[in-house]
Amino acid sequence: MGSPSGESNSETGELIDILLVEPNHGDIRLFEENLEQGKIFNTIHTVSNGEAALDFVNQRGEYEEVPQPDLILLEPQLPGKSGMEVLSELNNEPELKEIPVIVLTSSEAGQEIVKSHGLEADEYIQKPVEAEEFVTFAKEVEDFWLAIIQDNGESDG
Repeated sequence: MGSPSGESNSETGELIDILLVEPNHGDIRLFEENLEQGKIFNTIHTVSNGEAALDFVNQRGEYEEVPQPDLILLEPQLPGKSGMEVLSELNNEPELKEIPVIVLTSSEAGQEIVKSHGLEADEYIQKPVEAEEFVTFAKEVEDFWLAIIQDNGESDG
């Protein structure tokens, strides 16, 4: 009954590439498993620090051949270059500014912390802690992505 792996999302008819910027390997595995079970994404790319995230989106170094991500899930607390620095650089580059960014907050205060740095993300979603919360998280990401598709379809650009 289910569609073969790699087929497009039935809701949007599109395949999308997500960049997950997350330093915790256990969380990466949970994100990948739960987002793939939602069958809404084509490919989930992962990097574990801010420098690698910027190299990925700029398609530099080992990431020269990767696709530009359609959506970025960004953990603010990263080793080396912080998520705040990554978000700042994304917002300051006209070509990268168009990529939607969801900041993964650890608490309700997380959104205020990001904003206190004078930065703005497209969406803030509380990072799941328990395994069962990942289902809700995947649904929130899907809802956000569908809203982006609908907004892009209704606007001239």
